[in-house]
Amino acid sequence: MVPSRSIVRKIGFALGLGPRRQLLVAEAAASMLVARLSLALFPFRRVARGIGIFVPPTDPRVAAQAQDMGAERAEVARSIGWAVRAIAPWMPFRSVCLQQAMAAHAMLRRRGIPAVMHFGAGRGDAKPLDAHAWLDAAGVKVTGYPVSPHITELGCFV
Repeated sequence: MVPSRSIVRKIGFALGLGPRRQLLVAEAAASMLVARLSLALFPFRRVARGIGIFVPPTDPRVAAQAQDMGAERAEVARSIGWAVRAIAPWMPFRSVCLQQAMAAHAMLRRRGIPAVMHFGAGRGDAKPLDAHAWLDAAGVKVTGYPVSPHITELGCFV
């Protein structure tokens, strides 16, 4: 049996990374799987308790959590964002913005880096279920960027 081109491409992608990036991508994949399972198995209000406190976007804690925290933490946040975006298309399920934001948030939390998970929905003539989640940490746009101008921010988890 000949392996499919998709599998060969996935293996080539993984082998082309250095060992540190391979571990980061593996952690991102595991974190996205946990996010996917959490959302599939539990009501969102229960999942939300593990993310943080939901506040309006104007709450002062939002700016405090997302502020620049130094070059080292910013680089960690950028690397985590890269890993989540790199593995998302390869997951065996459709990994949407919420799962990506949750995965990156969990990875940042494990490293002691605070993050803000933003939630928005479409306005005006947008589709009824047009929603989006994006994540900021250490002054870095981690996942979910760019945010469509048709999305209105409703609140954030800090």
